[in-house]
Amino acid sequence: MADDVLFEFLHMEMVSHIYKEQASRGEMDKDRATCVSALEGMGFRVGQGLIERFTKDSPSFKDDLDIMKFICKDFWINVFRKQIDNLRTNHQGTYVLQDNKFSLLTQLSSGKQYLEEAPKYLAYSCGLVRGALSNLGMDCVVTAEVSPMPS
Repeated sequence: MADDVLFEFLHMEMVSHIYKEQASRGEMDKDRATCVSALEGMGFRVGQGLIERFTKDSPSFKDDLDIMKFICKDFWINVFRKQIDNLRTNHQGTYVLQDNKFSLLTQLSSGKQYLEEAPKYLAYSCGLVRGALSNLGMDCVVTAEVSPMPS
């Protein structure tokens, strides 16, 4: 429980630090994408390291669906302390992972202005997943979408 709070605070401070550093350079309007890219890059490296640790005693995966099931169950539980709520696929290489109570967004209010701020809090997590999948041999693009804020 305390670990969860510490991780959430660390995440919020990482996002805040990256955005404040960019704002102090006076380039905030020009380069918001730089902040998202920096956070995604940090997550990518951490995801690579975590997946090495989590899979060191696991047998190899037979296909992409097995890899995605591992991400939804074991990886997500180890990182976010809960399972993915829904995994969907079109069986052509596109997977949609749905987490209805994503822990890094539940602390934000559910107003419309916060919905617009949500993507900066998702960049690190997208990097985590992309780094993990990269180390498992899946070249991919990871994007996040928020419709209603989790409560």
